[in-house]
Amino acid sequence: MLGLPLSTQSQNHGRPAPKLSPPDPRLLEAIDRLDQVCKASPKEVAPQVKLWEAVASLPYWICINRGTPQAPRPFMLAGQSGPILCVFTTPQRAKEAALSAGILAEGDPLILFAPPLPEALDWAMSFEKYGVTGVTIDYPRIGVWSSLTNLAHLKPSRPLR
Repeated sequence: MLGLPLSTQSQNHGRPAPKLSPPDPRLLEAIDRLDQVCKASPKEVAPQVKLWEAVASLPYWICINRGTPQAPRPFMLAGQSGPILCVFTTPQRAKEAALSAGILAEGDPLILFAPPLPEALDWAMSFEKYGVTGVTIDYPRIGVWSSLTNLAHLKPSRPLR
């Protein structure tokens, strides 16, 4: 499995689930601010590019696991042109989405996994062979989406580790 499993309930033989360092709050603020700019000027491409560059500079993407811990399957939305992969900036935003979509009842455990970036870009693009057409961030809070093919343009913007 690509990424670290996360859980609000330990499935690690009684040991706590691995903890990830939260993203830089300034980066989350920048993503939210860029989202507002995109909403105010929906036909402008430059703010959308900057938003996705910020999203690609996160240390990892959070995904809601709709599969099993052994065979994770990310939560997706039904889009007009095909399924859309849902990724999140924080576990809290993933939980809000799961509750909003009705795939989680209040108080139930939420199983998440976190593919690291920049590897998550290739991972997301690999879903194209299954008919997935795009990726959205923090749906429904932000909800902007990109085609999977556009993710390739984000790879050079990542500094090498």
